[in-house]
Amino acid sequence: MAHIHERSHAHPVPEFPELLGHGLRLRQWRADSDTDVDAWLRGLTDPDFRRWNTPMMQVTDLDSARDSLGTRSGTAADGTGVSFCVTDVVTGAILGHLGVNDIDPFMRVARVGYWVLPEARGRRVATRALALGARWAFGVLGLNRLELGHALGHDASCRVAERCGFRYEGTLRGAMFEERRQDVFRDVHLHGRIAQDPDPDPDLVPEPAP
Repeated sequence: MAHIHERSHAHPVPEFPELLGHGLRLRQWRADSDTDVDAWLRGLTDPDFRRWNTPMMQVTDLDSARDSLGTRSGTAADGTGVSFCVTDVVTGAILGHLGVNDIDPFMRVARVGYWVLPEARGRRVATRALALGARWAFGVLGLNRLELGHALGHDASCRVAERCGFRYEGTLRGAMFEERRQDVFRDVHLHGRIAQDPDPDPDLVPEPAP
């Protein structure tokens, strides 16, 4: 018989964390910043992002992007998720996004997701950001497990997960919307990492063989 528990109340984030390392600064997205809203819009409307993701809340223009960012800020306030704006530590340029989502403080588990703006790809931004976020989630939030899912065939995301110690754990059937559809589903690769797993240095992990 499956174990059933009542979901415990999440704990709000009293002061949004700022993470530094691997040449990156991870900070809070700001819905009142035109620069942040523009980057959020470009990220969520990028054709490559849309190929692999179908957001429940559609972002199509600056107004909907600002609303979406405002919603993200609310998840930190109620403790259910933390959305990091990934920036270059030197220039401050926005490079992408890292989310620690669906935080369950009772089971001490959360799901992570990420995307990188087109101009920042090929520089291991997602790998470096995920390494920072995972270290924070295990160390500061005290989580035991992080899960990462990506659409079957998204090889770049698979490589990011493996570089950061997220082992492939299986394929979930029909666990994600198909591209630009909310009535058709596709399979998902599930990766997981627990607190006891080694913490690889993403700057030292070699590129996988082609």
